[in-house]
Amino acid sequence: MGTVKRGSERREDALSRERIVEAAIELLDDEGESGLTFRVLATRLATGAGALYWHVASKSELLIAAADTVVAQAMDEAPVAASPRDAIRGIAGKVFEAIDAHPWVGTQLARAPWEAPMLRIFERVGRQVQALGVRGGAQFTSASALLSYIVGASIQNATNGRLFEPSVDRVDFLGAMSARWKELDAHEYPFLRKIAAHLPRHDDLAEFLAGLELILTGIEASL
Repeated sequence: MGTVKRGSERREDALSRERIVEAAIELLDDEGESGLTFRVLATRLATGAGALYWHVASKSELLIAAADTVVAQAMDEAPVAASPRDAIRGIAGKVFEAIDAHPWVGTQLARAPWEAPMLRIFERVGRQVQALGVRGGAQFTSASALLSYIVGASIQNATNGRLFEPSVDRVDFLGAMSARWKELDAHEYPFLRKIAAHLPRHDDLAEFLAGLELILTGIEASL
């Protein structure tokens, strides 16, 4: 009887909600959202598709759970900071890295901003906005502006990354783009011509954090 119980516990653990979500994350990373089906997921878990519905009601619910798991881990990994400004930088950096590693998370955040994954980021950013000394309705405005920039810029970065074929060198591609910008009409695109030389070797994360600093400087100046 004891052996049967242990075997039953192992089977139940293999089909736990947590294991299903973990397998879904792996599948999403490998195949993207279009590759996530209950049939394929069941094959990975060596079970029947019907068994998954005991733990997850739909693909939409599974996507939310998978995104929330990735975001929760990113929030847990955000470094402890001595100041609210540094804490926001740490949170932003982890969101940027998480969406860069799991582009489908960005799609889910944009599709369902009222669900737990986005709320988790909003809460963490909002607490630090309060700690900065922002008061009243400005808390919502400041936290919303930061959230929009952090998530939006991270999604754009991940989208840009998927434009490159594995065989394409990023520096070479951006170098070619820079050359095209330099040849643009001087009267219609004077700004792009001027910054073209910066394009090939810019660091995406460094530029992202620099943009964040501009917003934080504005928030602090308004106090």
